[in-house]
Amino acid sequence: MHELGVVFHIIGDLEKVAAENRVRRISKVTLELGEVSTVIPRYLTDCWQWAAAKNELVRGAELVIEPITAVTYCEDCRREYPTVQYGKTCPHCGSERTYLLRGNEFLIKEIEVPEQE
Repeated sequence: MHELGVVFHIIGDLEKVAAENRVRRISKVTLELGEVSTVIPRYLTDCWQWAAAKNELVRGAELVIEPITAVTYCEDCRREYPTVQYGKTCPHCGSERTYLLRGNEFLIKEIEVPEQE
């Protein structure tokens, strides 16, 4: 389970942003998480709750995960299709000349601070 390492990395990034903006507390963090990013949302949430409880900056902060559906593009027929359902082979023409357009992202989208900040 690498999700705990991912959470520590997120908290490190949040600490940098907080220091640059003189923020002492964060109340909510929104992440964009690609469907094929290799991060399991449930594990990420569990690790977040554990790690956030130990860090003053994010203690009690809500974690919101916005999923990004994986989509693959076929170079031969120039169509898109759902990656998880069909994998690397295009369901429209059978080509394997395909590549992932989106769905492996892992981004901090938004950070909210309490009103008194």
